[in-house]
Amino acid sequence: MTRRTSSFRLGKLDLTRRTLLAGGTAVALAPIYWKQASAQEKRIFIRDPGGPYAPGFKEAFYEPFTKATGIEAVGLQGQHEPTSLIKGMVDTKTYTWDMGLISLPAANQLRDEGPGYLEKLNIKSAHIDTTPAEYKTEYFVGNNVFATILAYRTDAYEGKGKEPPKTWADLFDVKKIPGRRSMRKHPFDTIEQALLADGVPGEKLYPLDFDRAFKKLDTIKKDIAVWWTGGAQTSQLLKSGEVDICACWNARAQAAIDDGAPVKIVWTQHLWTPEGWSILKGTPKADMCREFIKFSVDPARQAIFTKHLAYGPTHPDAYKTIPAERAKLLPTAPSYLPGRIKVDDMFWAANKDKTTERFNSWVVS
Repeated sequence: MTRRTSSFRLGKLDLTRRTLLAGGTAVALAPIYWKQASAQEKRIFIRDPGGPYAPGFKEAFYEPFTKATGIEAVGLQGQHEPTSLIKGMVDTKTYTWDMGLISLPAANQLRDEGPGYLEKLNIKSAHIDTTPAEYKTEYFVGNNVFATILAYRTDAYEGKGKEPPKTWADLFDVKKIPGRRSMRKHPFDTIEQALLADGVPGEKLYPLDFDRAFKKLDTIKKDIAVWWTGGAQTSQLLKSGEVDICACWNARAQAAIDDGAPVKIVWTQHLWTPEGWSILKGTPKADMCREFIKFSVDPARQAIFTKHLAYGPTHPDAYKTIPAERAKLLPTAPSYLPGRIKVDDMFWAANKDKTTERFNSWVVS
């Protein structure tokens, strides 16, 4: 039994299932209670990253799904890489979220650890069947692809006789490319950036050489002005001009550009990862979650969220309804496919926890 309790307030009296079933008054009020309980049962809580995801998902998925099915889809903002939170919910059967948008490495970790923390999707639909295999597993189906890129303020370089950064090596070369820098306070992507900057070819990144990566990171540690922890933070850093160069997610840099900031994105050797839908193991709302996923993995609906969020849809047919000017900004646009580097989700699923501990110790040392 889950611990999400059902209750409502009548006058000054709080009524729970136990109270309502306790006596004669309860019998009279039972129809009211069961009507309320039924409404609560037709509601699912969905983890998303917030920020520009919120309006994008509201328009593309949440509101039309509720209208079409009568099942209320409620988006709840959650922290990045929320694997520990999800494990806690499943272990205690306390479901703040019934399902969520998570990265593929996170989904694989949750699938493989302990007793497993995700439900098999077991969903058949034409759109899921035609989603490319690299974007789905039995426990996960892709919704969007994000890219980790290098972004810089054009007013710090262009027109001033200064060479702007063009590669990950430039991010680490403070003499050749001076400027205030920002990197992610997490080993995901940061390790890969260090190795690419040190000359490791993209096709030979994995398995990651952590000792080599940390040695390279040592060379730039004192020059990092801000270690960022959230995507919205990077948009603000770029808009305010607090940093000149930022390794960040493409949609967050694009958000700064859309708001008028003089920012340019460098796509060279960008790292890409899919995000998608997974269902928490044991939630009593699993079947409703499956209906939501089946509804949402629709290329026309995926196209809608790209108006708000510059991440690439996972279904190729979404590009049929995305305006050309917007399409050229998205990571799954055909022009960005050559030279991109896929993050090895299976490698990170097996190495995330121990590497995160090492990285966190390194940052504060």
